[in-house]
Amino acid sequence: MLSEQMTSLLQESCAGAFVQERSRIRAMELSLGTLCALGRRTLSRSICAVGRQHQDWSADYKIFSRSRWEPDVLFTPVLKEYCVRYPIDQPVCIAFDDTKIAKSGRKIKSAFWQRDPLSPPFHVNFMYGLRFMHASLIFPHYRDGDFSARGYPVRFVECPAVKKPGKKATDEQRLAYKKAIKTQNLSQQGLTIIGGLRDNLDRLGETRRKMMIAVDGSLCNRTILSQPRERVEIVGRCRKDARLCFPAPKGGRRIYGKERFSPEAVRQNDSIPWHMCRIHFGGSWRDIRYKEVNSVLWQRGGGRRPLRLLVVAPQPYKTSVNAKRNYRDPAYLLSTDTDSNEQTLLQCYFDRWQIEVNHREQKDTVGIGNAQVWSEKSVPRQPAFAAASYSLLLLAGLKEFGPGRTHDFVPLPKWRKRATRPSALDLITLLRKEINEAPITDFLKCNIAKNIMAYAYT
Repeated sequence: MLSEQMTSLLQESCAGAFVQERSRIRAMELSLGTLCALGRRTLSRSICAVGRQHQDWSADYKIFSRSRWEPDVLFTPVLKEYCVRYPIDQPVCIAFDDTKIAKSGRKIKSAFWQRDPLSPPFHVNFMYGLRFMHASLIFPHYRDGDFSARGYPVRFVECPAVKKPGKKATDEQRLAYKKAIKTQNLSQQGLTIIGGLRDNLDRLGETRRKMMIAVDGSLCNRTILSQPRERVEIVGRCRKDARLCFPAPKGGRRIYGKERFSPEAVRQNDSIPWHMCRIHFGGSWRDIRYKEVNSVLWQRGGGRRPLRLLVVAPQPYKTSVNAKRNYRDPAYLLSTDTDSNEQTLLQCYFDRWQIEVNHREQKDTVGIGNAQVWSEKSVPRQPAFAAASYSLLLLAGLKEFGPGRTHDFVPLPKWRKRATRPSALDLITLLRKEINEAPITDFLKCNIAKNIMAYAYT
């Protein structure tokens, strides 16, 4: 049963994170309450879902504001499962991206005004909220059959911006601010998370396994590319007008060649041939065209570190069978990996789309960011706790039913007949159904299903 797998994974993850037994049991209850509650996933609804609506609620809030535990430990079962399923000769592909959560409370110290990612391209809007760095471990399920890859979150870390000093600030405060924005920006915090994941894999005994980080344009910069780390490679999307060059001829003092070119110029250069590669994307294997240029330098990005340029041709697609053929924009990728084959790099970046699916499910289905907390420790912990619960739910479905959608789930509506894998909503629906039919009584003192509907709109 899915509920039994979920309970087992919660016990494993919480045992490593929490020291006290009572805190561990309370965290497991809140995890199930967060997933099974209806409506907005606030802490009050999670408390009502587990049947503690007539008890003192302070202990549930203190789990996030006072208890000693690290959110990163909750994701350990996902890393362990990946190491067991896939051989050591294949690199670990991890997708990185930042995500924003809208907030309205003025007591949240780390909230700040930032650009709204949903604003139209012709007008930049702003939103007040939190910023998190999200890392998803990509499980290549297409190696096991006709399935798409899937992202399983392994990190969800708050990355606040440095507060700018006011008009009455002293010169020392302004100088400290200038130093802080260079050491506490999004790229530097991303490097710290990458280092922590590398150390976590080493502690699990995966010292020989290489880690491949897939990033977007915001993290494809000098900070990420010019600081090499052992057994960590980067593949990211760069601008089409980036100024690239080849190394200068040996024998002189010059490092960068005089001739400059852009990725867009490489795409339009007919003297550079196109190659074909087979990539699994969009639910099936597809032949894509690409160009490759090795040993390029990006003075403003990678510095003296040799990079590998991959230009992906526009991919055709149709909105329906009889519709006109459209083309997506070309992709320009830069990678620090000069040894792996092209298919590995391209497949890793194409699989990065799964982190966007995680963003949508985490916010729309699981309700990350709905909890109304403002404590200094609760603000980063509670969203990370909800992301870990979501990741463990996906892992429980994988271990119980495999990567595909089986007949154990609720039948799909007519407009979703072609779904090949269970969504987060499918898993939550099945979890609610199983708890209603056979309540979990090992650590829950009451039937969670009796409280879901009664307190759905409290």
